[in-house]
Amino acid sequence: MAQVIDLLLFLIPIYIANSSPVVLGGGEPLDLGIILGDGKRLFGEGKTIRGFIGGVAAGTVAGGLLSIFYILPFFLSGSNQFIGAFLLSFGALSGDALGSFIKRRSGIDSGKPFIIDTVLFLLIGLILVFPFVNQSLYEIPNLAFFIVLTMILHPLTNILANKAGLKNVPW
Repeated sequence: MAQVIDLLLFLIPIYIANSSPVVLGGGEPLDLGIILGDGKRLFGEGKTIRGFIGGVAAGTVAGGLLSIFYILPFFLSGSNQFIGAFLLSFGALSGDALGSFIKRRSGIDSGKPFIIDTVLFLLIGLILVFPFVNQSLYEIPNLAFFIVLTMILHPLTNILANKAGLKNVPW
């Protein structure tokens, strides 16, 4: 049970970073309105500079606060936990932006559901934090737990955000 709690707490920066732009976002688009040669926006209106920075900050602060009260055994040292929180948060929002880029190239409109949205933010966060964690974190059962949990929580939180009036669509 302790390991499950450790795994859940490890994901806090990713989940906080990924959900915060719904509340903290708005303003100037992250892609600055750039249209590529295919005639489509780089990311789209849904990704904003304020949302990206706010999400990374919120996830990093959440992970930093967590590191004050609880040292996760996956990190190679206590100081790496704060660095890890930043990398997990930055990776989550970078993965989210990459998902939008892929959606635009695939002809999927902004705000439409796409399976890559469900896990790409998680995977990029895990890739960026790799050098700072014990490699046991990347064992198949742990990765499976991360992916399954994310595939359940991500759509559920989007539905709840829609019901609360924070998102226009439930995905």
